[in-house]
This record gives sequence, structure tokens and C-alpha cells, in this order.
Amino acid sequence: MGRGKIEIKRIENANNRHVTYSKRRNGIIKKANEISVLCDAKVSLVIFGNTGKMHQFCSPSTSVPAILDLYQKHAGKRLWDAKHENLSNEIERITKENDDMQIELRHLKGEEITSLPIPDLLRLENALENGLDSIRQRKTRMLEEENSQLTYMLNKVEMMDGDLRDQMEQQGGGMCDNNPPDRDYNYQIPFGFRVQPMQPNLQDRM
Repeated sequence: MGRGKIEIKRIENANNRHVTYSKRRNGIIKKANEISVLCDAKVSLVIFGNTGKMHQFCSPSTSVPAILDLYQKHAGKRLWDAKHENLSNEIERITKENDDMQIELRHLKGEEITSLPIPDLLRLENALENGLDSIRQRKTRMLEEENSQLTYMLNKVEMMDGDLRDQMEQQGGGMCDNNPPDRDYNYQIPFGFRVQPMQPNLQDRM
């Protein structure tokens, strides 16, 4: 008994719809891979689910941009306008410049220089010497700035110390002026420490 014919319409149940999407997506990707291998065909497949997640397949012998270029050529339709073409050229230019800079950095670090001719080696040597001069100049400026800051802080601390000493001297002088000039010394000495005569009174012996 064969399977009944399935009516092609939107599946209302979200869980059933998700399960069906996963099964059929995997099935169509499998079929695309099979026709690519069995028939040596160039296949590119892109699927977007209702959640926006993308799944894709492309034959190992080609790429998605190459497939799109073939489509433009054979269908006579332009998928990219002049703005996108200029942007693509700019990306290629920046990519090449970045690759050249990476090679230059490796050369400056002494890597991959065995095959360089003498003019290139001399150019690298001059670049390194100029870089060292710039580093030394920058270091000198930083040391001078740091020394200036330390000198400023030292002068500021010395000024604060001098002001503090002046205030202490002024306060000390005022305290000395407030002391009474004539004061009974015996009044300041406790009773137990007052001086007593060493010899008894001679009149008491007589």
C-alpha cells in the first residue's frame, strides 16, 4: 500500500512545520550533493528558513560568486550594479594592500628575507634606522616631559613646606609673647619638691 498524496499547503502547526522543514532541507541538500558528484554538475544552493537562518551548499569545484557570475553571463541579467562593482574592486585593492603590508612587516622582523635582493635589504635597513631614530626622539621627549613634571612637583612641595614652617614660627612666637614676664617660681614647683635648708636653725640649739 503506497503513501497517500500530501496536500501542498502551509503547515499550520509550528512544531510540525519545523520538523518538515528540517527533513526536506536536508533532503534537498543531499540531492544537490548527489547530482554534483554523479553528474559533475556545478550546483549552488541557498536556503533561508522562516527564522532567517541560512543554509547553503556549493559544489566543491566552484563557489557561490562563480555560480552567480555564470548566471549573469548566461541569463543576461546584471546582479551587481556599478556601485557594487566599484566596492568589489575597492575591497580587492584593500586586501592586496593588506597582504603587502603583512609581507613588509615580516621583512622588518627579519622573516622571509633570504630571497630578497640587496636593494630591498638596503631599503629595509634604512627603514629600521629611521624607525630607531623616531623611537629615540620619542623616548627623549617623554623623559623630558617626565622630568619637567617631577621638577614642578618638587618645587610645589618645597613651597608648601616653606609656608608651613612660616606658619609654625608665627604661631610659636605668639605663644611666647603671651607668657607672663614675672612669675613666682615657687608657685610652679610642687610642694614636695621645694628646697629645704640643709642645716637646722642654730637658735633652736641654744
